[in-house]
Amino acid sequence: MMDVITKFWRSATTVTFFNFALCFAGGLAHAAEETGGDLRAAVQNPISSLVSLPFKFNFDYGAQNGDGTILNIQPVYPITKGDWNYVSRLILPVASVDGAISTPENPNPSGLDSASGLGDTNYSLFLSPVKYGDVIWGVGPSLMMPTATEDQLGSGKWSAGVTGVALTQPSWGTMGILGRHLWSFAGDDDRSDVNQTLIEPFANYNLDNGWFLITDLIITSNWEASSGQQWTVPLGGGAGRIYKIGNQAVNNRIEFYYNVEKPDSAPDWTWAFTFQFLFPK
Repeated sequence: MMDVITKFWRSATTVTFFNFALCFAGGLAHAAEETGGDLRAAVQNPISSLVSLPFKFNFDYGAQNGDGTILNIQPVYPITKGDWNYVSRLILPVASVDGAISTPENPNPSGLDSASGLGDTNYSLFLSPVKYGDVIWGVGPSLMMPTATEDQLGSGKWSAGVTGVALTQPSWGTMGILGRHLWSFAGDDDRSDVNQTLIEPFANYNLDNGWFLITDLIITSNWEASSGQQWTVPLGGGAGRIYKIGNQAVNNRIEFYYNVEKPDSAPDWTWAFTFQFLFPK
């Protein structure tokens, strides 16, 4: 039964990707200029006042325990109160894996069998000033909740910590860095503790007609792992486009990354496709 579910999930995500890719190519889309430069700047700022709903498909290959397909549903909802923006960011993974695969949201997986279902959910709240200079910044708490339906898909721990981001937006695009550290404080005593750092440098280079180049490196360190098994360091990048389907603004990204340093439980390489609904205020 699990094999059937796994094959169905991977087939469904592949078909969905190609359907989205047709829109990405621009055949059904209006000119990207209609979205405006301010929208592109807001999309590239993870703590802007833009409401958005991204669906990020990750296809992982080469891990010791097999391959994985992960859909991250990542709604972003900002609220402005006085001189501060309060930006809520949620990451809800839905996954199908051949075995336990280490990911940024799942640093300590366990189990050898294939599994499909929900992963652990991460919630972060960024506090960012409404008025800023050349550097846009935000800091706040982050909470990882053990919502995984199978051991292979989560850490089995409640974890909490701090997150922060800083970026600048010169005329050519955006560059910045996001960080997060989590420590486990409750959960399954039989599972490994969580003590994980995430460092995410990112850059966008804007092109004509809503197109842009991107690199978004999710570097992680699992401090509970043994020497040589702690760091995951990818290199790579991709391209994207902001456009409209009817009156709905959307953002698409396609990216490829190779892990130059990784634990045995992490994939060798990953490609990802993002389809993001944008709701400008």
